[in-house]
Amino acid sequence: MNLLYVLFPFFILLVQGAADASLDPGNEDQCKQEGGVCSFLTCYHPYYIFGRCSTFMVCCKK
Repeated sequence: MNLLYVLFPFFILLVQGAADASLDPGNEDQCKQEGGVCSFLTCYHPYYIFGRCSTFMVCCKK
């Protein structure tokens, strides 16, 4: 039962991330065309999130 309390916030974060899926670029090709790189879930300094490559991949750009 306690596992549900842990997974529920994670699910909410995923749903919230799906709402941001309209950010440009929308796929890996567009990300690379804009000069970005795809990364899993987050970008590391000095990069920032510029868009999404897929559901769990974000586009990072300097």
